[in-house]
Amino acid sequence: MIGEPSWPGAKIMANVIGQIIEGRLGGEVGYAPGANAVIFAAMDGGRGDIDVHPDVWLPNQSSFTDEYVDEKGTVSLSSGSYEGKAGFCTPTYMAEKHNIKSIFDLATPDAQQLYDANGDGKGEIWIGASGWASTNVHRVKVRDYGVETFLEPSTEDETVFYARLKDAVSNEEGVVFYCYKPHYVHALYDMTMIEEPPHNPDEYTIIQPGDDADWYAKSKITSGDVVKTVKVAYSNSLNERNPAAASLLANIDMDSDALSELTYKVVVQGGDISEVVAAWIAENGDTVDGWLGLN
Repeated sequence: MIGEPSWPGAKIMANVIGQIIEGRLGGEVGYAPGANAVIFAAMDGGRGDIDVHPDVWLPNQSSFTDEYVDEKGTVSLSSGSYEGKAGFCTPTYMAEKHNIKSIFDLATPDAQQLYDANGDGKGEIWIGASGWASTNVHRVKVRDYGVETFLEPSTEDETVFYARLKDAVSNEEGVVFYCYKPHYVHALYDMTMIEEPPHNPDEYTIIQPGDDADWYAKSKITSGDVVKTVKVAYSNSLNERNPAAASLLANIDMDSDALSELTYKVVVQGGDISEVVAAWIAENGDTVDGWLGLN
């Protein structure tokens, strides 16, 4: 039984694991939608209610791995992983033509002109939709990096922004925005992730509005986000109940760009998730063989 969290990458990874177990190991697979806490508690129980979490983001979910992997020892993590990154992106044509590489390249009069889409004399930077916790992070970032002096932060709805992004890219206009990997935007367009100073916890203080009304004044961020490590987790009971599946899960080592491409085919192109995954498995036999310990 494979847990199926709500986000697209997790659903795709669940399907990748399920199809390999069925197609290559001859096993039977079921999928169990659920939140992180439910999936980890079920893996801890070891009764087969849920055996696998396909997409564990660390350190985001470290409270669960601290408890079930490190303390109780009932859950294991895959040896392989892919990187999850969050920050700001600009089309590669902007990065190359105008040498926009660093976050500090956005805090300039040149950037103010390059990213002024509405002609009001000031550039724009999309920091995410209203209500996202990450939007508050990026509101603080653009202030503390000095970007806000030259680029106005916008929080329009994601659907509205992505329509604007499509038009900007079609016309090779300036646009800069909050982004993360893996995400289908990297398969849809040629994007460059803008460099930020390496994550430093001493230079990264974010307080959310629900915790303090004065959150904005008390927050300060002058370094990049911590790079996330994303792994597969599985119940140690599988080592006895299904050793072949446990061995596969221990060896999974997914690629961030491959997952972005799969997400694009499912989310943007509307492909059937099982068909998209089946095609990827068929085209990446060497990778799957490596996970199965066959090469």
